[in-house]
Amino acid sequence: MTSYSDRDTERSDLRQAYELGRKDAKKQRRRHPILMTFTVIAAAIGLIVLALAAVNGSFSGAGAVVDQNLATAADQAEPVVRGAAAGAGQAVRDVTTTDGTHTPATN
Repeated sequence: MTSYSDRDTERSDLRQAYELGRKDAKKQRRRHPILMTFTVIAAAIGLIVLALAAVNGSFSGAGAVVDQNLATAADQAEPVVRGAAAGAGQAVRDVTTTDGTHTPATN
């Protein structure tokens, strides 16, 4: 028959081994935050496409909806991006001409 102190020691050893195992497992599955962010975004996009497929009755209908929305977003974003790029280019030209340095040569 084992005494109470023997069982207590065994439990303590078992608990210590368990905690060490948990620490080792946690080190092995360390995740990169950026990779996890992309994974969550991809999963969200997948859920949206599945929901659209359920609403439209097929994946081809969902794909058409996604394509239409992406085309609309691209058409609306293009002038904004071009304007921002032109403004940034002009700001660089203004800074280089007002600080006394030579204007870069154009090709």
